[in-house]
Order: sequence, then C-alpha cells, then structure tokens
Amino acid sequence: MSYPANSPSAVDPAKLDKLAEVAVRIGLQLQRGQDLVMTAPVAALPLARLITQHAYMAGAGLVTAFYSDEEATLARYRHAPDESFDRASDWLYEGMAKAYANGAARLAIAGDNPMLLSGEDPGRVARANKANSTAYKPALEKIANFDINWNIVSYPNPSWAKQMFPDDPEEVAVARLADAIFAASRVDVADPVAAWEAHNANLAKRSAWLNGQRFAALRFTGPGTDLTVGLADGHEWHGGASTAKNGITCNPNIPTEEVFTTPHARRVEGHVSSTKPLSHQGTLIDDIRVRFEAGRIVEAKASKGEAVLNKVLDTDEGARRLGEVALVPHSSPISASGLLFYNTLFDENAACHIALGQCYSKCFLDGATLTQDQIAAQGGNASLIHIDWMIGSDRVDIDGVKPDGERVPVMRGGEWA
Repeated sequence: MSYPANSPSAVDPAKLDKLAEVAVRIGLQLQRGQDLVMTAPVAALPLARLITQHAYMAGAGLVTAFYSDEEATLARYRHAPDESFDRASDWLYEGMAKAYANGAARLAIAGDNPMLLSGEDPGRVARANKANSTAYKPALEKIANFDINWNIVSYPNPSWAKQMFPDDPEEVAVARLADAIFAASRVDVADPVAAWEAHNANLAKRSAWLNGQRFAALRFTGPGTDLTVGLADGHEWHGGASTAKNGITCNPNIPTEEVFTTPHARRVEGHVSSTKPLSHQGTLIDDIRVRFEAGRIVEAKASKGEAVLNKVLDTDEGARRLGEVALVPHSSPISASGLLFYNTLFDENAACHIALGQCYSKCFLDGATLTQDQIAAQGGNASLIHIDWMIGSDRVDIDGVKPDGERVPVMRGGEWA
C-alpha cells in the first residue's frame, strides 16, 4: 500500500491506512462489483485516496468522489446574490439517489471546520440548510430507510483541529485530533477488524436485552431533567453493525458507542436539559432547555445560540418532535477523553442523546416491509432534519417503563444498571 504524498506528517500513515481499511471492510462491508459514492472535504484527500484504494482492492465496481471546499463555501456567503440561498443542487442529489437505487454504497468523510459559518448571516445559513435538506431528501431517504450499506468516518482537517486545540501549533493540534480519531475509531490496536467484531458483539448484547424488555417508555431524571420518552409501537433497538435492506451488514457510524431506537413522536412529555453543547452549522448552542407536550417541543431556551435553535425547530412540523433516542454509558472512550469534538459523530457517542426530526425505519420490527404511512401510524417521525444532542451524564438516571407501569433500572449515574 502506498501512502498519499501530501498526507500531513502529524498524521500516522499506518493508522490512517487502518482507518481506510476499517471503513471499507467493517463500515461498509463493500461487496465485489458494488459501486461507491463518496463525499469528502478537500483537506481529507489523503484518507479519500486510501479508501478508494481499499475499495478497489475489495472489488468495487466504480468509486465516485465529490469534494467540498471551505473557501468555496465562504465565497458563496460573501459574494453570491441573496436569492442563491434558497437554491440547492437538486440534480446532484437526484443522481445520488439513482445511484443508491441501483445498488451503490455511500461513504462520507467528515472533518469540515465546525465553526466555518459562525461569522455568516444566520438567516442565510438557515435558508441554505433548508434548501439543501429539501433537495437532499431523495438521497437521504435511501440512507435513513437503510436501503443501502453506508458509513461515516472522519479525518483530522487542520481547521477542525485548531477549533479543538486553539492554543497548540497547527501540526500539534492535527496530531492530537488524529490520535483522538484513531482511538475512538478503534484503529490504534494491532487488529482493528477483530476489535470491531468484539465491540459489535457487545452492542448487540445490549440491544438484545432492551428488545427483550419491550419497554413502553424511558424516563430520564437528573439536574434540569424529568423526561418521559414514549417508544414507538413495534420499536426495535439497534447498535453497532446492522443489516441494510440490500442484505449487507455494515457499521454506519465509526466511531459508535450507542444503542438506539425510535421514540413515539406523540408520546414525549416533560422537560430536559442538554449536558454538552451542540455544534450546528457554525453555531455553538449551549445549555439547551426544552419542554415537551404530547411529543412536541412547546418551549425552547438556550444560554447561547437560542435564535439558531429556534430556526432549526421551525424547519418543518417534524422538527419539534423526536426521531431517535440513544443510550451511551458515561464511561465510553469518547466521554473519557474529556474532549468536545464540535462534531456530532463523536460528541453523540460521549453521552445518551435524543435527536430532533427524522426517524430511522430500521428501528421497527419488520421495518424493511413498512410503508411511510405505517411508520407514521406506529409513532415514527418525519422531517427534513435529524439533529442529535446530548442529555446524558454521570448524574442522569434512566428507567425503562413497562406497559403496566412497572419501572426497571436501565442506567444509574450514567452507567448500565
């Protein structure tokens, strides 16, 4: 295996190669002859090239990559006419949806500067996001409905590294972020594939226990939190590796520490406070406090970023309802690192969390056979957004509530009970 010549010296090339191998073999389980659609920031070229090599070594039919550029994104906000922000490249997403319908896998490399748009007009940011979400819907449905095998991994983009470690020289910041990504992604061990197989087995054991309990709801209690999350009728818990509708077992998120399922969109009651900041499109939203009635957020506050939070909640009818609830122990490796990544892929795996918006159809018994109307009837939510934010800590307890009202300890002090 040859390594990309422009890979920063701060990034261990052997571990980067292991990450690429894990993305293809564990994340996607890419099949011989299967096409791959990949998206990545231009800064992640070293990883994208390694993934392309591993994909072809695994027998990929065709790898097609689309690259984003932070400077080009900023140029739009600084020079484009105002009407530009109500448009998106629907033709591109329609093409992606067609590729997925024809059997292609999907891989995204995350790593953009999380604060890239922090200095831009939040109204324009919200309009551009809404236009993009609307255009992306045909492709997103193939992913959210788990029609295909898909995966997300991350690369230590220098602009992201400097957000996390602003006091370090760039090379030191990149090295620290790279080490954190490699550790969380379980590629800093001798045999990452075996490590992932063991981790997936543990997450499957947790999911099986929760599925056997058949809880009607989960109740979260802690500082600023007394929240009852009703679970969708016929919900199913998942964690780690899952089998897509195309029959391929994949790990969508690398890293992952969660087991998750679908809440009932109309059966969430009470109030809840966030335990970690949410980084959303260049804005840090901190100290979120919301109140639910009949499944809908009727009051929302934040000490920082409240205006952006309310714009998100006004995206559509489903944006004020939940599409996911996930359980993560406080002792997870990402939580133990003590780092705030400003990246939901990592931060959501540091604590129990809920997600506003779109649910996952795979989190239903026989989800592959259910229509959208049936999913909605069983309590599944629909929305243009899916945004996770953290509500767990070592001070939060969780009980499972049986249909007859019996309560079973699920987590105490942030750990599995």
